[in-house]
Amino acid sequence: MPLDLPPPIANYFAADRSHSVAALFVPDAVVRDEGHSYVGIAAIARWIDDSAAKYDFTSRPVAAETVDGATVVTCHVTGNFPGSPVDLRYRFRLDGDRIASLEIVP
Repeated sequence: MPLDLPPPIANYFAADRSHSVAALFVPDAVVRDEGHSYVGIAAIARWIDDSAAKYDFTSRPVAAETVDGATVVTCHVTGNFPGSPVDLRYRFRLDGDRIASLEIVP
């Protein structure tokens, strides 16, 4: 059964690492992944490009909940990265119809 995710988050997963992902974020958004922070659309676009070049992976949302005002989506991630497969938590904070922040953690 598909998860009922807010549209910006559903669009994030549907875009699957394309350049259209960066457009889902507010101009001063922050992404935290693998111990690094990426601030702003240009940095987020580079993060997407670098991740796509470095790893071939799929991320399948399997659960979602709201925690302290954030939407936390648990995804089963498989690919050519150390530790694959793994379940990761994607913690989204929204600003209207765009993503204000995203933190990806084990």
